[in-house]
Amino acid sequence: MWKVLQPDGWIAPKGYSNGIATRGRHVYLAGMIGWNHESKFDSDDFVLQSQQALRNIVDTLACAEAGPEHIVRMTWYVKDKQEYLLCGRELGQAYKNIIGRHYPVMTLVQVVDLAEDRARVEIEVTAVIPD
Repeated sequence: MWKVLQPDGWIAPKGYSNGIATRGRHVYLAGMIGWNHESKFDSDDFVLQSQQALRNIVDTLACAEAGPEHIVRMTWYVKDKQEYLLCGRELGQAYKNIIGRHYPVMTLVQVVDLAEDRARVEIEVTAVIPD
């Protein structure tokens, strides 16, 4: 049994779901990028896009009655590893403001490109809600 997670007011994605909750309370989120609920970018700044992607993760987890504390895995896909490394302090503060002091397993992957041209970062998440 599974439930598609689609925040109210968001434009429905084409060809994928923003998230799936499965029996056993595992929650799988598609890669979230730094655009708003209207699928529009407010900024090309890496940190601001990362903040928005993290907010999108929290909003989508809420559809499964989950929160950042339930995240067990994050995979970050970035276009420029140096850009990620250069704003570590600012990015760390943004992370703490949105996710808190919860640090799941993480992977960082530099990619040639992302599906959306303006996207600087994409973050994929798995969460588990205890029974």
